[in-house]
Amino acid sequence: MLDIISVGDATLDVFLQMNEADADVKCTLKNEECQLCLDYADKIPVESVIKIPGAGNGSNNAVGSSRLGMKTAMFGILGDDETGHTIAAHWKEEGISTKLVTFDKNRGTNYSTVLNYRGERTILVFHEKRDYRWPKDLAKSEWIYYTSLGKGSEKMHSSLIAYIKKTGTKLCFQPGTHQLKLGVRALTPVIAVSEITVVNKEEAERLVGDDVRDMKELLTHLHALGCKIAVITDGPQGSYAYDGKKFLKIGIMDVPVIERTGCGDSYATAFVAALHHGKDIGEAMRWGTANAASVLGYVGPQKGLLKLTAMRSLLRKFSSVISSEM
Repeated sequence: MLDIISVGDATLDVFLQMNEADADVKCTLKNEECQLCLDYADKIPVESVIKIPGAGNGSNNAVGSSRLGMKTAMFGILGDDETGHTIAAHWKEEGISTKLVTFDKNRGTNYSTVLNYRGERTILVFHEKRDYRWPKDLAKSEWIYYTSLGKGSEKMHSSLIAYIKKTGTKLCFQPGTHQLKLGVRALTPVIAVSEITVVNKEEAERLVGDDVRDMKELLTHLHALGCKIAVITDGPQGSYAYDGKKFLKIGIMDVPVIERTGCGDSYATAFVAALHHGKDIGEAMRWGTANAASVLGYVGPQKGLLKLTAMRSLLRKFSSVISSEM
């Protein structure tokens, strides 16, 4: 039996390192809303270009889960092109089963350009239109990790929910951009069958209402949608979890920040892996925090994803970073 099946789109990510002299960031007074500003119609030089095949939330989870000792499969659609086959080869090299991967002969592989400036990223995303279909007679897995997919993927929700109820497979739901646009009414049936739902603070506010800002209220409202464990990440402020009994919080590990792409994926991935390895929620938050801290030290979402030995080493190094009740 598989430990986890990662369900999501994959992309070729091209990272462009912006020169500080050629861009600027303008923020509101509270620095919560900012804009990356470039001169319109100008030719903007970049310091470096890094291409990463096989990015995307689902792929990041598959790679991270495999490295953390989980028997992993990827379920997704790739373009039947050189990039698509390169991504599939990358998964195989990471020990990920590709038996559930299909190749679209009519459309290419998804593509993203990531503008990296002062350690933060702005992402330009192109998603090909896909014909999403839930696999028939999918064998039971311990976990399904359901994340970012494009338009039309919502037609799989009923099949996903039926699969979860029939097999008892545990679901981790980390909604992507398109899924969040569907709104809370469309997502509630999926959240309601999830073991874990993971979102960042802005996404939580979008789901439960922008007027709800207190973290305990956000967690309570998210948990009330039906998930067993509600998890909210908040960047430098740390992360929070609620299982209907305890509100938990944890800070961050103080590490140099190179680039932030994939931090949320790495956190959720390690959170699930910790539960798979028999850890409690508080320790799962530590695993997520450590994995995110490692990813911050590299360009791209996967280079910093930890293996078990490195995970244990980083947890020892930051032994003072622990979860506590709110």
